[in-house]
Amino acid sequence: MKVAKFGGTSLADANQFKKVADIIKADEERKFIVVSAPGKRHEHDFKITDLLIRLGEAYVKEEKYKSYYITIVDRFSQIINDLELDESLMNEIEDRIKQVMELDLEFNEKLDHFKAIGEDSSAKILSQYLQKLGLEASYVNPKDAGILLEDTPTGAKLSDKSYDRIYQLRDRGGILVIPGFFGYTEDGKLLTFSRGGSDITGAIVAAGVKASLYENFTDVDSVYTVNPKIVENPKPIELLTYREMRELSYAGFSVFHDEALIPAFKANIPVEIKNTNNPLKKGTLIVSNKKPNDNCVVGIASDTGFSSIYVSKFLMNRELGFGRKLLQIFEEEGVSFEHVPSGIDEMTVIVRDSQLGDKEERIVERIKNELHPDTVAVHHNLALIMVVGEGMKETIGMAQRATTALGEAKVNIEMINQGSSEVSMMFGIKANDLHRAIKSLYREFFEQE
Repeated sequence: MKVAKFGGTSLADANQFKKVADIIKADEERKFIVVSAPGKRHEHDFKITDLLIRLGEAYVKEEKYKSYYITIVDRFSQIINDLELDESLMNEIEDRIKQVMELDLEFNEKLDHFKAIGEDSSAKILSQYLQKLGLEASYVNPKDAGILLEDTPTGAKLSDKSYDRIYQLRDRGGILVIPGFFGYTEDGKLLTFSRGGSDITGAIVAAGVKASLYENFTDVDSVYTVNPKIVENPKPIELLTYREMRELSYAGFSVFHDEALIPAFKANIPVEIKNTNNPLKKGTLIVSNKKPNDNCVVGIASDTGFSSIYVSKFLMNRELGFGRKLLQIFEEEGVSFEHVPSGIDEMTVIVRDSQLGDKEERIVERIKNELHPDTVAVHHNLALIMVVGEGMKETIGMAQRATTALGEAKVNIEMINQGSSEVSMMFGIKANDLHRAIKSLYREFFEQE
């Protein structure tokens, strides 16, 4: 019994819907299908979710919104007509958009309703198309599927009661098509996950029904050892552990939403990444454990958009509570940190620029006034590189190989952080050195084998 999730590019137009249907028909074990909203058909196209957000924002702010409405309706109408489905389905989608417009809700809650229309419509279209092909298939609303969420300050979180409800889906016959990205609280409030959250829904459903495999269909054949935009034709990764994928997805691997694997990981369900456009191609399998091999590095991930706040104070190590007080300032200012490398007399807090925003000056002033350091310095335009692989900590010479490769590329290392991690080494460098650094690391770990 498998759960298959199809991303936005897999459902971008009617031809893609047909490919998805062929994949579902090819394996009768694919009983639970989770779908995203239609994505881009080409590079200059728009994702339906982006259009829905613009529609919602314009409507609530009483700005011009009809062009967004028309574009959204036209996209869905074209898919439905090309699949030769009943016109009543298009009327149902239009009615839903109009209903959301009339809802008397706070802005953010109303926007969640707008965003959910994309996935909801995809699920209804796919279920009807599967029925047209003669398959026993049905649309299942997330509320009926048992996807029960809790509204927390950090976003929508799955309720502990949800899995027992989702498990009951096993008793239903046929293929069940479930919209990703959103669910409901116990009192009926609709909530969405963060962007890319359909991956989370897929993993939740897989864990809930105790699936034998969670298949995540996207637009790439596999996860690659490095970003193909930086290194041409990089090697594919055939096997990964959950921990490796978590490190890679956090540091810029965009195949998976970085929270998506958690439900599957906890339920010990294998995850396979496959290509909708090339479904017979061997993908990437993600498992709990694997046998060690000679080259323990599986991938090199990177991301930009970081800043560091460097704080030094003589005898810092003897000042009880200094680290807690420093991080408490960030907490009180609503800024989460990514890494905190430290020395005897210094600490550096790495944050994403999107988190820091306009709070930088206030945070620096608070550090000076409350902690009385010798130095406070902020450095922008940083990139982080993660060299990832199980067993790196026990493999002699890994750090030396990485630093030598960066040295050969004439890249200055701003910071290094491995700590107790067994699966990754982190390097901070200037963002404009990133491509040169990645290419050199790739040569060291993958072309020298």
